[in-house]
Amino acid sequence: MVILKNATAAQLCPAKVWENVDIAIENDKILDVGPALSQRYPQAQIKEMHGRLVMPGMVCSHNHFYSGLSRGIQAKIAPSPDFISTLKNLWWRLDRALDEESLYYSGLICAMEAVRSGCTAVIDHHASPEYIAGSLSQLRNAFLRVGLRGMTCFETTDRNGGLKELRAGVEENIRFANEIDAARQKGDEPWLVEAHIGAHAPFTVPDEGLLMLSEALKATRRGLHIHAAEDSYDVSHSHHHYGKDLLVRLDEFGLIDSKTLIAHGLYISDADVEVLNSRDAFLVHNARSNMNNHVGYNPRLAEIRNLALGTDGIGSDMFEEMKFAFFKHRDAGGPLWPDSFANALYNGNTLLSRNFNARFGRLEAGCKADLTICDYLPPTPLMAENIAGHIAFGLGSNSVHSVMVNGVMIYEDRQFAFDAAPIFREAQKVAEKMWRRMDALP
Repeated sequence: MVILKNATAAQLCPAKVWENVDIAIENDKILDVGPALSQRYPQAQIKEMHGRLVMPGMVCSHNHFYSGLSRGIQAKIAPSPDFISTLKNLWWRLDRALDEESLYYSGLICAMEAVRSGCTAVIDHHASPEYIAGSLSQLRNAFLRVGLRGMTCFETTDRNGGLKELRAGVEENIRFANEIDAARQKGDEPWLVEAHIGAHAPFTVPDEGLLMLSEALKATRRGLHIHAAEDSYDVSHSHHHYGKDLLVRLDEFGLIDSKTLIAHGLYISDADVEVLNSRDAFLVHNARSNMNNHVGYNPRLAEIRNLALGTDGIGSDMFEEMKFAFFKHRDAGGPLWPDSFANALYNGNTLLSRNFNARFGRLEAGCKADLTICDYLPPTPLMAENIAGHIAFGLGSNSVHSVMVNGVMIYEDRQFAFDAAPIFREAQKVAEKMWRRMDALP
């Protein structure tokens, strides 16, 4: 047992702040929260917090760890005046250049940077068309080495190889879900990594692919993770080829339920919003990515029942993501205030709860001990009524001191339990090789 002593404890939903409390952790769960717990549990190991802010862990609800070696990319990228050409000239070339080594280092680097930013969990959406079978296991290896909690899936698509590629993507999703189930049955899985069933976007998944995905959901009892309406082209394609709104089309194949994660959704219709909300599914907003790709703004955030926040591959700094989500919303004339975006940040934990069949996101007995610990001296009183404002206008990832996942302190006093520097040096070499492979692609 471990006691985090003399903490300032805070949670986002329901908003609550306690001062001078202890948090007792046994195995992978919170056992107790209250004053002077060392007297109640005298055999516990004590970790003195000195008033540090201890919160339920930050969750990035949509990310692309395969993009981890793209920063400052030095490859020949053709001019890309719009979003679709950016996909074709940059991202769809990068994912084709991924191999076993580059994917592993991409996953490692992204996982480490997520932890340094205060993330305890990342929900990943993966693509590597030349390395499909086994790719999700390689990502799982990266999550486990760092100790980060995560979910991942393969983004099923027909953009490179038609029906054969569709089938291979679905098979990898099913294989990985079965691998997780088998490991748990044998007791080999520390319950850190889960599976979704992935798809790229409706404009690259024909009806044959949607049928395969529907069968995969039933076979694995998992949820769908898909891009939708990130750009208006996705909507136009659906109307032109199928005569249907995007999410209406997905719903007709039984693909939207309470575990479903829809990324972006900038151009969803009234009918799409009704499907999303009535099925109790999630929309993940990625403010910085939308700005970077110049795809527009989602004006319907206030209408979404289950709104969460992701980065779409731009790191895993959820403090920064919440700030951008709020500021861009204000800039667009939206009605929401910081507390709404704090709730959206909290909803990453709700996604974990539904998919891991465990409790996340609160500082109370029985919840998973996934915690973000920060050095933060608030210049104004910190209370339930203004915790969201402190994040929007002050608290940031530079304050992250330690991170606990599953009851284990995987990052303590700004240090990993292993030497990170050699991994980053090797990643630089791997990145250069991957960039050369990109240039060699037809």
